[in-house]
Amino acid sequence: MKSNKLNTETKPVVDYIVRQPQPFRAMLEELKSLIKSVIPEAEESISYQVLCFKYLHMLVGIGTNKNFCSFYIMSPALVKKIKNDLRNLKVSGSTLHFFPGEPLPKNLIKKIIKARVKENEERAKGFRKK
Repeated sequence: MKSNKLNTETKPVVDYIVRQPQPFRAMLEELKSLIKSVIPEAEESISYQVLCFKYLHMLVGIGTNKNFCSFYIMSPALVKKIKNDLRNLKVSGSTLHFFPGEPLPKNLIKKIIKARVKENEERAKGFRKK
């Protein structure tokens, strides 16, 4: 017998934000728009129950937990490199957390996305040389 339990891995990407709790949706839409404004060709997918963006390799992700909207940088090295820029934010590993409704640090997020694009381009060059 089939389970009625929803599996986010099989749900369409376009429904990801709609399935999130109401208080988080506007911020997730804003994060998605920021990402797409920097790298419109990024491919969207669901991985580990978060909305991920891929450009050559995994780039960044967005998601929620019970308290926060999360922006997954996916690069511990980058987090270390920009730690001074992150000092006034809630950071866990290589993830930034924001309370729903609080203003996003848009310029910082764009800077992070651009840095991740550059990292992925450099990484892709390394793979092509092998």
